[in-house]
Amino acid sequence: MTQRIAAQVWTKLQPTSRRSSKNRIQIAAYATTSNSFILSGSASAAGTTTTLPPPLITPKYPSTQPPSHKPPEFRKSQLLRQYASLLRSSPLMLIFQHNNIKANEWLALRRELTRALRVVDKNCATAAAATIKVSTDISSGRNGNDSNKYFNETEALAPLIKIQTVQTGIFAAALKVVDYFKIGSNTLDQKKIFDGSDHGFKFTHTLSKAANRVATKNKTVHELSPLLSGPICVLYFPIVSPQHLKEAISILSPSPPDFPAPRKKLNPGWFDPAVQEAVQKLVLLGARIEKKTFDIEGIKMIGRIEGGLQGLQGQLLSLLQNIGITLTSSLETASKNLYLTLESRRSQLENNADSQFKSGDSKE
Repeated sequence: MTQRIAAQVWTKLQPTSRRSSKNRIQIAAYATTSNSFILSGSASAAGTTTTLPPPLITPKYPSTQPPSHKPPEFRKSQLLRQYASLLRSSPLMLIFQHNNIKANEWLALRRELTRALRVVDKNCATAAAATIKVSTDISSGRNGNDSNKYFNETEALAPLIKIQTVQTGIFAAALKVVDYFKIGSNTLDQKKIFDGSDHGFKFTHTLSKAANRVATKNKTVHELSPLLSGPICVLYFPIVSPQHLKEAISILSPSPPDFPAPRKKLNPGWFDPAVQEAVQKLVLLGARIEKKTFDIEGIKMIGRIEGGLQGLQGQLLSLLQNIGITLTSSLETASKNLYLTLESRRSQLENNADSQFKSGDSKE
């Protein structure tokens, strides 16, 4: 009986003409609802109750490819993602302007830069090994050959420091997304509204509509905006290292006396015509260090730090120790002066008492 009623309903709802797929889906949903209503009614008439499971809520988009403001298959979209990832993972980034540098000049310049940075890696590892050599010998009785093992285990930064050209407009857009689009409690509601996602699915990636909306609606002029004009290339570092920064400036934009060019005996490859042509076409504009903008003087100030971050930490430690010693001596001075004053007064009173006692005895 139930199957006959469902068939009659389906026959009445069958479209007589060709309709769109949307209408067919609506008719099928209506027929399914009617069928479930008939089944529940017949079951309740028989004295039993049946409940159908709730429909499954599935996201409209796969988890590996969330919706984007622009199609992700475009090259500009992928460049935006690449630049945003580069900005987030590089605490130190130098910005240069390049003027018609040829391919062979780029190749020669990168070769000399990597070679010079490898020397800095070796010097840093040797200095660090010499620093801990005495402590390791005393604690574990190891010999001096452990310094070579330490050098092999030290992470080299030269392969991770790269220079590459960027498209100025896309790089500026990625910079706004990284600096202005913050994943927090204030932006989660905006992302949910702007993405138009159903059932609470939120999209917080770089290409999302929320990121584009926040970046475009923010009319604040970025500090690096005046520098982002014309052909731009960036030199990015995985960590902030003043030693590597100083060597990179000496190779790409030498400025004596603090950042002199390498000597010909130590680095003859830097004097190749291709490298010289590339260096003359590079202009240092500024830097982005720890999400802050630095001009050329600020870059040189960081590059002049002796011993890198370890040296700066040592100077800070010695300064704090001196402050503690000075504070202790200042606090002790007042108490010492009070003690000396009281002692002198006590001795004076004792002397007066003795003199009076002696004078009294003499009178008797």
